[in-house]
Amino acid sequence: MTPKCRANGSFPDFVWGNLPGISSHDGVGAGQVVTIPQAACEPFEGPIRSTRRTAIRALPAHDPPRSHPGCLPTLRRRVTFAPMRIDPGDIRICIEDQVRRDEDGAAPTAVPIVQTSLFSFPSMEELVERFTAEHRHHIYSRGQNPTVEEFERKVAALERGEACKAFASGMAAVSAVFMGLLRAGDHVVFYNQIYGPTLQLAHQLERFGITHDVVLDLELGALEDALRPETKLIWVESPGTMLFRVVDLAGVAGLARERGITTAIDNTWTTPLLQKPLKLGFDVVVHTATKYLGGHSDVVAGAVVTDEARMREIFYRAYLLHGGILAPFDAWLLLRGLRTLPARLREHETAALAVADFLRDHPGISEVHHPAFTGDRALMDRQMTGFTGVFSFVLRDGDYGKVCGFLDALEIFRIGVSWGGVESLALTPQRENNASSLERRGLPPGLVRLSVGLEGADALVEDVARGLEAAR
Repeated sequence: MTPKCRANGSFPDFVWGNLPGISSHDGVGAGQVVTIPQAACEPFEGPIRSTRRTAIRALPAHDPPRSHPGCLPTLRRRVTFAPMRIDPGDIRICIEDQVRRDEDGAAPTAVPIVQTSLFSFPSMEELVERFTAEHRHHIYSRGQNPTVEEFERKVAALERGEACKAFASGMAAVSAVFMGLLRAGDHVVFYNQIYGPTLQLAHQLERFGITHDVVLDLELGALEDALRPETKLIWVESPGTMLFRVVDLAGVAGLARERGITTAIDNTWTTPLLQKPLKLGFDVVVHTATKYLGGHSDVVAGAVVTDEARMREIFYRAYLLHGGILAPFDAWLLLRGLRTLPARLREHETAALAVADFLRDHPGISEVHHPAFTGDRALMDRQMTGFTGVFSFVLRDGDYGKVCGFLDALEIFRIGVSWGGVESLALTPQRENNASSLERRGLPPGLVRLSVGLEGADALVEDVARGLEAAR
């Protein structure tokens, strides 16, 4: 039976569903991406009535068909991945708020913004009593605030953690973990490519007697070799910054637990909907809520999730004293962002996979760094339930001028830092004279990071193609 797909002579066109003559065929199952020559395609019409996903990409007519054992002779297996899986309970957490009903039983559909700096009490005695547990009571909004608490409650529930504190930025959250849990003489191991400012903070902490090492070899033996008697924290990103390599989180947690070392992870890329490190044995989870949790590029925030005991240390040693608190209105923006997070993530994943797959076959690209195409499938199936929209690729001609030519020619992708919003963004860590710095960080010249937004896969693929043409 001839497979049917929609074909476009210039760019890949994806159809998601259980396509006739393909998913029922041995060797090509649900969720697989296969390639067929354009000549074998027929116009596809009518609704797709299946929740199983098969992506079909039309090849140019001159691209010869390649076979796969057990498949139709014109099919070639590309990559297998399961549909994004989001816990229905997590969707309810994102959408449903805990709000008080009035005396008539009516309740607001959005959390009220408690825009106040302090809370008053009927007596001095009651205020003094509250000071005995400031981490639980409303006294001053530098400590606890009802609007902020609702966001914290949701993030803790999504991560399956005991407690969450929200901060004014992701770096404020990172700083609170370091300052709340470390002291002079301690050693930290950073495992995988790590967000640049986090490492910059680690260098600053050397002035206070806290040392660190960076391990880029993702074999657990390499991590074990870097541990010292004074190692108190292993800090992980998975997928990691810029190259998006995936770490064996359960393996890291087990290794650390045997030695009494605290583990922390920046879980911003996957969000708590797609990866739950605490359930894999990690102790602390950090988020830059600016990214997917907020999702609209209009708020800067961070969050830390851990157990009650560690959170008390972080609260009294760092949160209260450093003052990097989240404002009530910013918390309200984040609550609004959480409501659409499940829907946004599905769109980010679909569009990013389309753009990444287009880049994989382009002659001007030497590497595509997206976990769906480069990661350990079995490992990702154990610890991740989907992908988001940020990945990178390497221009075959890594000249800085070529990289800038690509970026400057983009019309939909905007050039800017950060990621995770509805708009698509592009950026390179390369500069005209930073080759040695890139090498130290394990990053190749010609690297470009894309944050794929919600403008639509077809338009974004065309935009990337436009940039690549300009960079030739």
